[in-house]
Amino acid sequence: MIIEKKCKKCRRAGEKLFLKGEKCFTPKCVFEKKPFPPGLPLSARKHRSMMTEYGIQLKEKQKVRNVYRLSEKQFSAYVKNAASVKDIAPTEQLFRNLETRLDNVAFRLGFANSRPLARQIVSHGHLTVNGRRVDIPSYKLRKDDVVELREQSKAKPLFADLVEKLQKHTAPSWLKLDAKKMQGVIQGDPSLEHSDMTFNLTSVMEYYSR
Repeated sequence: MIIEKKCKKCRRAGEKLFLKGEKCFTPKCVFEKKPFPPGLPLSARKHRSMMTEYGIQLKEKQKVRNVYRLSEKQFSAYVKNAASVKDIAPTEQLFRNLETRLDNVAFRLGFANSRPLARQIVSHGHLTVNGRRVDIPSYKLRKDDVVELREQSKAKPLFADLVEKLQKHTAPSWLKLDAKKMQGVIQGDPSLEHSDMTFNLTSVMEYYSR
């Protein structure tokens, strides 16, 4: 049931949001079979519906929220903060707010193959930040912070082949990954310009400025 809901979010967005991690790359992915919004009549599937500017902004906002797995309250708070920060573009600040969450960094470092699993790993206390156990997914990381798998968690079946996976994983340039230590260091700020995300954060900011 939960998996189907994730697939519906991708179908509504009109693109894969990779909410199920590696499963989204397989032929079994529901979006591959049904690349149209749920409930859309057969007669309308071959035609692109015209969307208003508001509709485009709403769709983009929902897409970003779903990718980072945030509630409306959490997401709007990030947008409000981004709009209030001076000397940096609001879209850039919003991107930093989202990317520097502990659950997202765990995903970016390769500790989990999806953000939902990364959030679960954080919530269960498997990670430390600067040597201290942190179980808050929204915990904001800063430059030079060290994220590491807890020593007590390394023997758990969930992380049995993690070292091997991390050795094949490529982390973003703003993160430094040490596969053998199962450790990552924040070595800079994430940049929207050099990201692999296809978000239109300008539309998101415009949505909330109405």
